[in-house]
Amino acid sequence: MRAAIGAAGMAAVMLGVLVGCGDDTTPTTPGQQTAISNEQAFTVKVIGFNDYHGNLESPGSFGENTGVPAAQRPAVGGADYLAAHVAAMKARNPLNVVVGAGDFIGATPLISSLFLDEPAVETLNRIGVEFNAVGNHEFDKGAAELLRLQNGGCKVSNGQTDPNSCRGAAAGTPVPFEGAKFQWLSANVVSTGTGRTLLPAYGVKTFNNVKVAFIGMTLKATPTIVTPTGVAGLEFRGEAQTVNALIPELRAQGIESIVVLVHEGGFQTGSLADINRCDGNLAGTAIANIVGQLDDAVDLVISGHTHSAYNCRLANAAGRSIPVTSASAFGRVLTDIDVTINPSSRDISAVSATNRLVVRNDPAITPVAAVTRVVEGYKALVSPIANTVIGSIAVELSAGRVDGACNMPAGSLIADAQLAATEPAGFGGAVIAFMNGGGVRNPGFTFVSSPAGEGDGNVTYGEAFTTQPFGNSLVTMTLTAQNLKDLLEEQFAGCLGQSATATRVMLPSAGFKYTWDGAKACGARVSAVTLRRGSSVETLVDASGRVVDPTKTYRVTVNSFMADGGDGFSTLLEGTNRLGGAQDIDALTAFMAGFKAPRAPYAPGGDPADAGTPRINRVGGSTVCPSGANVNA
Repeated sequence: MRAAIGAAGMAAVMLGVLVGCGDDTTPTTPGQQTAISNEQAFTVKVIGFNDYHGNLESPGSFGENTGVPAAQRPAVGGADYLAAHVAAMKARNPLNVVVGAGDFIGATPLISSLFLDEPAVETLNRIGVEFNAVGNHEFDKGAAELLRLQNGGCKVSNGQTDPNSCRGAAAGTPVPFEGAKFQWLSANVVSTGTGRTLLPAYGVKTFNNVKVAFIGMTLKATPTIVTPTGVAGLEFRGEAQTVNALIPELRAQGIESIVVLVHEGGFQTGSLADINRCDGNLAGTAIANIVGQLDDAVDLVISGHTHSAYNCRLANAAGRSIPVTSASAFGRVLTDIDVTINPSSRDISAVSATNRLVVRNDPAITPVAAVTRVVEGYKALVSPIANTVIGSIAVELSAGRVDGACNMPAGSLIADAQLAATEPAGFGGAVIAFMNGGGVRNPGFTFVSSPAGEGDGNVTYGEAFTTQPFGNSLVTMTLTAQNLKDLLEEQFAGCLGQSATATRVMLPSAGFKYTWDGAKACGARVSAVTLRRGSSVETLVDASGRVVDPTKTYRVTVNSFMADGGDGFSTLLEGTNRLGGAQDIDALTAFMAGFKAPRAPYAPGGDPADAGTPRINRVGGSTVCPSGANVNA
């Protein structure tokens, strides 16, 4: 478990300087340090968060646990308040460091995404982040774009600067774009061409002459959830194995205090999920599996990816319980961690962690003006676009799974929009469309008017973009009935190449219905697949699970991420006669125009093809949509 790994491609941020195998040294911003006696144990404050996703503005309200009534949950987040809370924590201990566990960019609201996530980086710089693990969404636009955001400079395509890049003059930030003042870290992402890590494997910060290492880790499954072009030429290695192989290298530098920043996580299983509890000990989750394999030299794990909040102690490979934390998402929570260091052994002897809400109603917390200026500057640039009403809805359309069958109203709307965009013969001739659930972001399409004042039921471009922020294009392809059956079976964990730990139920367009039974064997779970077109209903798979006409073909639309096998849907790689289409957001905008006043609003089940019944049905009485390996949840 501690076998040495080649030093090529490994780099470390030490004493505020990046050292990288002959690369030019690059200054970072070291935290304030105070000298004390080497005989005295001392405490370092580690401030962690994850999955910021460019939420420059408040994502809404959030409670310390699910038992807090919605009306009593305080407003949280926003980059300027996040900066203020970080500053307040740092003021309590001059020995401090601010770190992240990935997905600081990507899948961002329009205020950041429109400007290529430069606003997200600029606010993070001013919040004071020093090290951040690379998450899967950092690869949404590919490795070259991630390196540009790290190093700075304007986005250039075909010799021309992107008109939405380097707009910092309106926000009071440098032009050209300043790049990240923090260091992205990823020990397990290696270029297949060079054998070197794409980014530094770890960073080191020194406190009172004791070095503390922060190892950055990207989830190994990234290639299954990112567009293949985004990770082309990269190898993603095992998380725990990579960490363990680095331990001898760190110890050779006299480093015994080791923190892992990993973009992978889990979920609590209790009925009262509290941000400082660990109900179920994250049993069976990816992060629990990783921690269970870690060398005993690791003292603390800060995790992310699942957008959950938890404060755990999990057993490592030696059976010792170590702290494992996660801070929800979108800047709603910060993890306030005090680590006690023994200067004689140079090791962390104790860890105390507390998840704290980033509340906006604390009179002792004043938003940081420099960050507010950045947010307001970009808000002014984007508001004319973001506040444009594109259509209306009759009721709230959640981005959550609303029943045990895994229906999702927001995803159904998006699937309908994609079918409408590609149904005409000249645009694909589609009869079915599928939307991946992971591509639909919270909160979905809210009914209540936003602060912009568009009015109840109206949907703005900004709200639509926030719900579907990835900028994928539509792809229509030909699939056989057998392909469709395989595709539906492929939704369940471990089936036909799907990840063993993830169940990913797609959202179909109006008129397409099926039933699934989690109690049946993999490959035999889907039955009663029907397609209604006009007044006729065609059965593709009968009630016994038999494909009626396996070779009959259908034109099917998905987004480009799915079409390339994303989310484990490798069956889509078998699709033929592919035809590219519009951007997903453009298809959604055009579709919603048909539901703009004075026309009737969009309503779930309102399409006659649905005949008033759910598109996805499930055998059994479970009311819980499974997301992990247990399809009987």
